[in-house]
Amino acid sequence: MRFEWFISLRYLKAKRKHGFISLITFISVAGVMVGVMALIMVLGVMTGFTEGFRAKILGMNSHILVQKIGDTIRTPADLQNRLKTIPGVKGVTPFLYSQTMITSGQSGTGAVLRGIDPVSAKTVINLEEYIKEGSMAALTPLAAAQPGTPPGILLGSELARQLRVMVGDRVRLLSASGPLTPMGIIPKMKACQVVGIFETGMIEYDSALAYVSITTAQDFFEIGESVHGLEITVDDIFKADSIARTIEQELGMSYMARDWMRINKNIFSALQLEKTALFIIVALIVLVAAFNIVSTLTMVVMEKSKDIAILKSMGATSSHIMRIFILEGIIIGLSGTVLGILAGITGCKLLGYYKFIKLPDVYPLSYLPVKVLPEDVLLIAFSAVLITFAATLYPSWQASRIDPVVTLRYE
Repeated sequence: MRFEWFISLRYLKAKRKHGFISLITFISVAGVMVGVMALIMVLGVMTGFTEGFRAKILGMNSHILVQKIGDTIRTPADLQNRLKTIPGVKGVTPFLYSQTMITSGQSGTGAVLRGIDPVSAKTVINLEEYIKEGSMAALTPLAAAQPGTPPGILLGSELARQLRVMVGDRVRLLSASGPLTPMGIIPKMKACQVVGIFETGMIEYDSALAYVSITTAQDFFEIGESVHGLEITVDDIFKADSIARTIEQELGMSYMARDWMRINKNIFSALQLEKTALFIIVALIVLVAAFNIVSTLTMVVMEKSKDIAILKSMGATSSHIMRIFILEGIIIGLSGTVLGILAGITGCKLLGYYKFIKLPDVYPLSYLPVKVLPEDVLLIAFSAVLITFAATLYPSWQASRIDPVVTLRYE
């Protein structure tokens, strides 16, 4: 063992009469440990919340939306086949989208009506995972067992609660874009039967969304075979932006392709900014721990000044003395960092397994999710070690400047 390591380890262990130095060394290690642990848990919670929120959004929406600028898509089948040939595209389905009024025998409210193809929509959206009553297959008009049975409709749980309906009840769709008569505009009406109720946990979806088959929507909106756009799912969600650009180049200037990152840019930018801000704020805990290391090493230098003078008189150079105290500070920093990483990962696992923190209904998630990324742990560990290393420089330089002649003059 090099003598610098040997002396550094000995200085970390205080003598019985100098127990206070050992105590503040322990406090310094604990400070670094708490800072690292807090950073790992905060970033784990923010990462888990962001990914859980993203999964909720992409569960009800596609990765890419393709629409024709200023017009509907009149031949969706041909366009659907063209899009399936583009590399990275996993599934394509047509959709219709419009605001309407839904009424029941007891209540009425506004809603967003979406027309989907129940067969191809399964490859794009995960609507079936959120259906708690009924099924998506019942939307198909052919599923009606008796002639004259109205087409099916899927309602969000909160929307069904507002309308006071259940599976099997009937509702009416009203559209203000009806024919113009001498008496004014007569709204279009269409009766539907509730064949399912879904619940995503996101109040903006559960209280405003209703699904019908695309043929039912085309008949209600009177647009023939046209659709408002195509929804696309891709193999890698993080390549959706590049695939969207490829689609625009393939289809020409008359079409527009928007990926999920562009559509929800404000939300995810805010979450990323919040994660960065929390990292900076919690990193101040490690900075405070670094000041503890500075005070610890300064006190050791003051207490060991005679030992330093004797080492210099025996041939130790200033670089040797400086290296002794740098190693001592690094040992404190590494010990606190390793303990903090273990405590942080353990805390995240416990928080994710037992789900201690429940979230109120205003959030799309019922509990606080946690996900620890290896790159976050490496960033935290590197930052903690770098801060603690910087904290050792001044006390080590101060120790290397001790003059043995002046210190040992009266010994």
